[in-house]
Amino acid sequence: MSEAIRLYLPWFMSAVTIWMTLLAGNKHRSAWLIGLGNQLLWLVWIITTAAWGLLPMNAALWIVYGRNHLKWRKA
Repeated sequence: MSEAIRLYLPWFMSAVTIWMTLLAGNKHRSAWLIGLGNQLLWLVWIITTAAWGLLPMNAALWIVYGRNHLKWRKA
C-alpha cells in the first residue's frame, strides 16, 4: 500500500492542486476546502515517504487555506 501511495498519490495531488487553483481563480467558494483536503493527502504522502522537509510547507498551507476559506465565507 505504501508503495502505491508513494508512486500514485503525487499525480492525484498535482491534479487536485491545479483544479483547486482554477477554482480559486474563478472565486468558487469550495476552492479552499478542496485545498485543505489536498493538504491532508500531502500530509499522508509526507509521512509515508518520510519527506520531512515538506512539513513546513504543509503546515503553512493549512493556515493559509483555512484563513482564505474563512475570509471568502464572510464575503
